[in-house]
Amino acid sequence: MRNDEEQIEAVFANLAKAWNNADVELFGSLFTEDCDYVTFNGQHIKGRKENMEAHRKLWNGILLGSELIGDTQTIRFPAENLAIVHATGSVKLRWQKKAPKGRKSINTNVLIKQNGEWKITAFHNCRIVNPNILQKFFTKLFEK
Repeated sequence: MRNDEEQIEAVFANLAKAWNNADVELFGSLFTEDCDYVTFNGQHIKGRKENMEAHRKLWNGILLGSELIGDTQTIRFPAENLAIVHATGSVKLRWQKKAPKGRKSINTNVLIKQNGEWKITAFHNCRIVNPNILQKFFTKLFEK
């Protein structure tokens, strides 16, 4: 599985490369035709074409010149041709010196090996939010 892990790491390196260069074609090539992509705010993008078009609009708009900064956290293989990958990331906007701490996200990815290549078939992104004081209080209060 070591070679598979290296190939999967390359998928995520190419994801950052595609983002950082606004390369819609490279970006799309990393996903299956019927992929599901859920954004940090819950928008569900269905299919490679819709995913590419959504990112094309972002990279020509608010995310023009942005940089994706991320790290793969875990890779596991529930089956020989299936991988679950958790990664973290942030987007540094073109006018920022570094990515804001409060915009870090974690994503869960399902990759499938098709014709010897790993492709993302499901991507679900979620903002990492630290518990506020009330959440901490009630968690402590109701601990057993």
